[in-house]
Amino acid sequence: MGTVFANTSLISVQTDNATYDEGDTIVISGQIKIIVGETPITLQLFKDGNMVEIAQINVSKDGNYSYPILAQGSMWQNQGEYVVKVTYGEGNIAETVFFYTPDSEVLTTTDTFEVNAGSSGTFDLDYTIRGGTISTISIDENIFGLVVDIDASDEGKIVLDLPRKYIDAEKQNGKDEVFIILIEKQNGDLIETTYNEETSHSEIRTLTIDFEEGDSKIQIIGTYVIPEFGTIVMIILTVGIMASILLTRNKFQIKI
Repeated sequence: MGTVFANTSLISVQTDNATYDEGDTIVISGQIKIIVGETPITLQLFKDGNMVEIAQINVSKDGNYSYPILAQGSMWQNQGEYVVKVTYGEGNIAETVFFYTPDSEVLTTTDTFEVNAGSSGTFDLDYTIRGGTISTISIDENIFGLVVDIDASDEGKIVLDLPRKYIDAEKQNGKDEVFIILIEKQNGDLIETTYNEETSHSEIRTLTIDFEEGDSKIQIIGTYVIPEFGTIVMIILTVGIMASILLTRNKFQIKI
């Protein structure tokens, strides 16, 4: 991200991302076309014309340079566009910009969602979402899991306390199995992603799932979802087997 060499300038500058949140590390880097002795690079960072940071950076022998800045502290309270300006020697200047959002501007919600569990009634699911909102959480017995509909106004994450009584992922020996997580992107594609499991005990498994701006749906696929669905499946299967046996008997009697 960023600019290439400015006209007649010996220096270029870029950032490793276009947007950052509070606590992120901003890596500013670039290259010098022609190294002039041991001349250092002067880096200045501005927000609305006010200087946020200034630094002197040494150039490596191959002409590359890099400088990390932690977006945290008293100078990082304002949301918006920040300008990176680097100067090398006389008249060699390059600039790039990035967008920054402090924690105070990122929507964060901690609440409890009442999930409809069919004939089992409802159950409460505690959650925290940062960078968006939850519209619905529903059970999908076809995937043995949950479907979480979100409105992702920014890149963020969701933390879900999954009650084992209603949804879980288990191996045949009863040990914990990993969940399969699918996220529906803005273009409608379903992409598998990973998650972090911070808490796991006899009653709850806590999953943290990252999402991007524009994502609309998260599928959490396990091996078990509320007992009633499993019972219904077994009843249907049993009825099907019994019906097959009766039909077979009838055919056999007719032939006799």
